[in-house]
Amino acid sequence: MNCLEAQPGAPGRLAIDLGVLADNWRELARRSAPGRCAAVVKANAYGIGVSEAAPALFAAGARVVFVAHLSEGFAARRVLPAARIYVLNGLESGAAPDVYAAHQLAPVIGSEAELERWSAFAARRGRLAPCALHLDTGMNRLGFDSLAKLKTAMEAHGSSCGADLLMSHFVSSEIPGDPLNRKQIELFAAARTAFPHLPASLANSSGIFLPSRPVYDLARPGYALYGGNPTPSLPNPMRPVVTLTVAIQQTRWVEAGATCSYNAQWTAKRRTRLATLLVGYADGLPRGAGATDSRPGTEVAVGGRRCPLVGRVSMDLTMVDVTDLPEDAVRVGDQVEFFGPTIPLDDFAARSGTIGYRVLTSLGPRYRRDYVR
Repeated sequence: MNCLEAQPGAPGRLAIDLGVLADNWRELARRSAPGRCAAVVKANAYGIGVSEAAPALFAAGARVVFVAHLSEGFAARRVLPAARIYVLNGLESGAAPDVYAAHQLAPVIGSEAELERWSAFAARRGRLAPCALHLDTGMNRLGFDSLAKLKTAMEAHGSSCGADLLMSHFVSSEIPGDPLNRKQIELFAAARTAFPHLPASLANSSGIFLPSRPVYDLARPGYALYGGNPTPSLPNPMRPVVTLTVAIQQTRWVEAGATCSYNAQWTAKRRTRLATLLVGYADGLPRGAGATDSRPGTEVAVGGRRCPLVGRVSMDLTMVDVTDLPEDAVRVGDQVEFFGPTIPLDDFAARSGTIGYRVLTSLGPRYRRDYVR
């Protein structure tokens, strides 16, 4: 076990298993065959640390990675000197194309203006500069908004743009029966026909598991690598990578009718034992994770047994109802699991009113991060 950026005295611990991360990639690569499998390491590798996660994924076999922003491309390149790195958000308006080329970063081009800028840069330097082409098939955020516009732009600028990948992004691939999936696959099929020489990439984590298997030449898993469930209606085929545990600071008994935390949103219905934990929304926990009088909250594991969080999560503290545990089984300093092998990440997130993506990418800097190799 190796610790990176450990905070002295940090009450919360993130145990990050890089071996499991690598195994998850291998499983997704197996499912993607005969296509290749990339790795998405945007948002600091979904909160677990790109400087550790990216080399582990590369060592497992991931030779292509995706980031969101140019700055993330810099961070990934520092630890991945030999990988192909694509920048999903494209050729950013305030960044010069030569900055991408200097760091061997390939922008995912999503508009006529971006393609013109990139092609002009390639022409000036006298050689091709790799990039990807993004056709929007339904997300309506980035990408060429029609195949006709992409074809026109490529006719005008494609000879020098250096495109080596054609891609799009699913809207609802985690819902296998959503008709949008078939519509997007059909639109993307037309684009593949128009550009048969370009390798194609459509499948994200959930897309790999669709019955039609629209992996094509390159899959782009992200969330599933880090232990998130790409098949929400089915058991999770991935193993948990991240375990969050937090120390108990204090316990107390309160009488029936007592309330806890801000705005008195939760009322004890019996004599109740509360344990206060040294973590809060400043550490990335959803403020609504605790139960109130009108709705249930999420559960955490105390001594391996599920117990409910109660009351509003405050900035630095959270409370858990441990009444049903033996009194001598809950002690100050004991570690409570928020998610990990006992509490699945997606279960914790759903009961907190959010999604696992948000939980992972919100993990704060006050946790001690221990990397298991």
